[in-house]
Amino acid sequence: MRHTQPRVVPSQSLDPMLILVHRLLGAGVKKRTGGTTTSWIGVRHSSTSSESNKGGNSHLDERANSAKDTLKKNAAILHENIYTLPNLLTMTRLISAPVIGYWVMHGQYKEACMLFGVACVTDALDGWIARRFQMQSIVGTIIDPMADKTLMTILTVTLAMQHLISVPVAGLILGRDLGLVLSSFYYRYISLPEPKTFARYWDFSIPSAEVHPTMISKVNTAIQMAYIGLSLVAPVLDFSGHVGLEYLGYTCALTTVWSGASYIYSKDAVKILYPKK
Repeated sequence: MRHTQPRVVPSQSLDPMLILVHRLLGAGVKKRTGGTTTSWIGVRHSSTSSESNKGGNSHLDERANSAKDTLKKNAAILHENIYTLPNLLTMTRLISAPVIGYWVMHGQYKEACMLFGVACVTDALDGWIARRFQMQSIVGTIIDPMADKTLMTILTVTLAMQHLISVPVAGLILGRDLGLVLSSFYYRYISLPEPKTFARYWDFSIPSAEVHPTMISKVNTAIQMAYIGLSLVAPVLDFSGHVGLEYLGYTCALTTVWSGASYIYSKDAVKILYPKK
């Protein structure tokens, strides 16, 4: 496991679960504003005594003015506008997930497919709008992968309960995701700079480690989405149990195991940002 300096890892085209893990580790939680990247950090206050101000020390006046400007800028960062169109689209996708799951459980596959299609469109649209119109937000970087993973998890469970996907394959998918989340809590603890307090552990403005997706993980994400999406459409188009879908499930199981193992044995998968002294 190598050590490196803190940096931002783009979240586009990554597994939603990996993005969530990245947020849990506190790495790369940054927002883009006006062409410059600014970290979501706490504000450090500067104070000067009233006696020094009365003395007319111009140097202290400049520092005080600079501190005020910094406070104003950081206040804008810490109190960002979360009521944006991209975040609204993401929230609709998050809310639609249990509705889709309900329809699957009650055999209303056409309705589930239609709403799933709308969710896929909003997934592509919210990211494009955020980048095109400079509406990126820290909240968006968290709820977007959360919405994606919530939808995929609910579909995995409900489709398995309806015997539309293999139960063992569903178990592997869910088990891998659970393993990644538990691992993120462990790496967060061992990589957090001293002092290791409860408040600092949950302060994600303090980056401590970062996760890099492996190539097989990206392949696995694509195969999982194809397998779950086609399994949802199968009862509508009447190809449930097709041999091609069965082999796709086997492939999904193989890449899921391979992907999970790649994070265990790859030396570049997890990097500690602050090496021990």
